[in-house]
Amino acid sequence: MEATFILRAGLHLALLLLFAPLLQGVIARTKALFAGRVGAPLLQPYFDLARLLRKECVFSRTTTWVFLAGPVAGVAVPVLAALLMPFGALPAPVAFTGDLLLFVYLFALARFLTVASALDTGSSFEGMGGAREVTFACLAEPTVLFCLIVLARVADGLSLTTLFGPHLAAAWRGPAGLALGLVAVCLLVILLVENSRIPFDDPNTHLELTMIHEVMVLDHSGPALALVLYGAALKLMVLGAPLVCLLLPVTTGSMPGDALLFLAGMLVLAVLIGIIESVMARLRLVRIPQLLIGTTLLSGFALVLVLR
Repeated sequence: MEATFILRAGLHLALLLLFAPLLQGVIARTKALFAGRVGAPLLQPYFDLARLLRKECVFSRTTTWVFLAGPVAGVAVPVLAALLMPFGALPAPVAFTGDLLLFVYLFALARFLTVASALDTGSSFEGMGGAREVTFACLAEPTVLFCLIVLARVADGLSLTTLFGPHLAAAWRGPAGLALGLVAVCLLVILLVENSRIPFDDPNTHLELTMIHEVMVLDHSGPALALVLYGAALKLMVLGAPLVCLLLPVTTGSMPGDALLFLAGMLVLAVLIGIIESVMARLRLVRIPQLLIGTTLLSGFALVLVLR
């Protein structure tokens, strides 16, 4: 039993830690192709992390230990959350009733520490970004909970491993298929907003008045900034896993095959994100709450469909 846990946990963490930055490279390459450019190499995120790790950190005199808590939590939380989330047909190493709530609020803890580290700099710009981050998170959280309730109703369980089990293949063909489709759309929107992607935020912008997540890490440099970037890549992969599990509920019957199938699904998802960012413009800030409220209503309608 202990050997099985170590094997599952090792495979999960290996997939996460090794391949998460690759998704950022795929997104950047997809956007470059849409723009008619060659673009940076697919492995450019790895090169950027290595370059930042060789630099030194610069700290403001106003900062305390809280300033480093955000980057550390940004890496630690996705690693812990990955142990609760199935990667395709690969079951989660840790599973128990109610682990879905722990999964959600682990990321809430990371957000709290990230905002706290931004406020610790004493910068008004970073405080503005923290306020926007928390506001959008409050609006996105009901959608996440409604989606999980829908999946719990379909699976008749309260564990993430149960929610994203093989029963989804039959559920798509049954009466719950429409509700699952609405949940998939909502999860895609939440994936974009939680990872500060277009149309909610632009990870490449340098305009302080329009930045949300990026403005909170303006004062980080060197290895601390590397942790921020690496944590963002890990978060993208972990939060993308539920969508891949929902849309690709198939198994090859072997652990290596299931791992490759999951990675293929994640790469397709990265290409989809790159396409969305290439064909859409960034929304005005006043439109973002309206869209998030709309996803809450959409997920609520999906709940009504499975309860009727």
